[in-house]
Amino acid sequence: MILALDQGTTSTRAILFDATLRPHAMAQRELAQIYPADGWVEHDPEEIWAASLAVCREVLATSAAPVAALGITNQRESVVLWERATGRPVHHAICWQDRRTAARCAAMVAAGEEPALTRRTGLVLDPYFSASKIAWMLDHAGLRARAEAGALAVGTIESFLLWRLTGGRVHASDASNAARTALFNIHTGAWDADLLRLWRVPACLLPEVTDNAADFGTTEAALFGTPIAIAAMAGDQQAALIGHGCLAPGDLKCTYGTGAFMVANTGTAARTSASRLLTTIAYRLGGQITYALEGSIFTTGAAVQWLRDGLGLIESAAATAALAASVPDSGGVHVVPALTGLGAPYWDAEARGLICGITRQTTSAHLVRATLESVAWQSLDLIGAMRGDGMADPPALRVDGGMSANAWLMQCLADRTGLPVARAALAETTALGVACLAALQAGLGGSLAEIAGRQQPDRCWQPAMDEAERARGYRGWLKAVSRARGMPD
Repeated sequence: MILALDQGTTSTRAILFDATLRPHAMAQRELAQIYPADGWVEHDPEEIWAASLAVCREVLATSAAPVAALGITNQRESVVLWERATGRPVHHAICWQDRRTAARCAAMVAAGEEPALTRRTGLVLDPYFSASKIAWMLDHAGLRARAEAGALAVGTIESFLLWRLTGGRVHASDASNAARTALFNIHTGAWDADLLRLWRVPACLLPEVTDNAADFGTTEAALFGTPIAIAAMAGDQQAALIGHGCLAPGDLKCTYGTGAFMVANTGTAARTSASRLLTTIAYRLGGQITYALEGSIFTTGAAVQWLRDGLGLIESAAATAALAASVPDSGGVHVVPALTGLGAPYWDAEARGLICGITRQTTSAHLVRATLESVAWQSLDLIGAMRGDGMADPPALRVDGGMSANAWLMQCLADRTGLPVARAALAETTALGVACLAALQAGLGGSLAEIAGRQQPDRCWQPAMDEAERARGYRGWLKAVSRARGMPD
C-alpha cells in the first residue's frame, strides 16, 4: 500500500492506495477557518496535526497489508513557526489566503523591489507567498530574538507535518513548496541570501530543501504501530499536475477547489511570463528541475461557500448546477468574487468583491449562475495570459477538485475558454500525484511517466458557445473586474 496525506485549506484527508494506485480507503476531517481581522486567515497547527493523525490511522485500520511509503501534499504558502525544543507552534499558521501584509508588499513594489525578486523566484511581490507572513510573525509576535538565536523553526505545512511525524528528527521541505516562499531561488535551487536579507528572515529558521521523491526519514513507530518510510512531498498543485500525468511540456491542468490553480508544464525551461503568471518549480527529481507556468485564482469554491454560509442562497454546493440551469443566462449580472483580492493576472490585493448588473428581474438563480460563470471567466483570464506568453493551446484542459463534480460548470468552462475540458477519473488527483511520487521512490512501478500515466479522464466536455457570444460575455466580465479594482477607500 501507499499512504497519501493531503492537508488542504478546508480539510485534511488521507487515502490508502493499493500497489496499482487504485484508492482503497479514504478518511477526511474538516479544518476550521480562523478570521482574526478583515483579510486575515489562520489555521490552528495543532488541529491540523490531530486531524492528520486521525485520518491516517482511520485508513490504515482498513488493511493489514504493509505500507511501502507515505507521501505528503499540502496547501502551499501557508506557514507555521514552532519551537525546536518542543515542536510547539508559537503562532497560528498564517494561511495562503491571508492579506495582512498587503501594505508592506505594496510599499516594497513602490520601492522597486519586485523585479529582482521575480528574477530569482519567478513570483510577484504579493502577500500570497510565505516570506511576508514569516516576517510578520517575527516582527509582530515578539519572536525575532528567539528566531535569530536558533530556538525556532519555520516551514510550510508539509515541513511542519514532517517534523511531527519524525519526532523532530527531520526538518526538510521539497523544491515545489520552497519555490512558493519568495525566499528560494528557482534557478540555483537554493535559499537566496539576498532575499533572506530583504525579508529579514534568519537562515537558521529554514528547512533543508530536497527532491520531491526522496528519503525523508520514517514516522515514529508509536504513531501508527510501526515506522513508515516518508518517501515524497509536493505542494498540492504540483502534485495534481503529476496526478493528471501532465509530464510533457505544454500539458495543462486546473484544480478547482477553494481557489483554482492552472498549471502548465514547461519542461526544463523556466519560462518568463509577460502576463504576470508565475514561473515556478513543477517538481525536482534526481536533482533535475522541471518548471511550470501557473495562474492562481484566489476565490472559486470559496465563493460558492459564501453563497451558502454568508448569504443563505443555497443549501449545498450541489444545488448550484440546477439553479444555474434554471435560467437561460445570468440576466446581465456579473459577480467578481474578489473576497480576498484578485490573483493572476491582476495581482490586486486591494480589489474587493462586486456584484453588478442587478435589476428588478434578478433572482437568486441569476446570482448563483453568475458566480459559477465567474469561475469560467477567471479561467479564461489565465488561458489568455498563457496564450500571450506563447503557450500553445493543449488538446484539453485537464481538471480536478471538488468543483469538477459540477457538470454544468464544466460545460460552462469549456464554452468560455474554448477548450475541451477533461475531468480526472479520480477527483483526488492531488493525493494521487504524491502517491505516484512515493511509489517512484519506493521502487514500485517503473518511471514516473509509467506510474502517473495510468489515470484516464472519466468525461470530456466540448465547447459549444458561439465565439461572438463568448467575446461579448468576456467584455462584460472585464468591465466588472475594472469596477472591482476601482473601489474607493
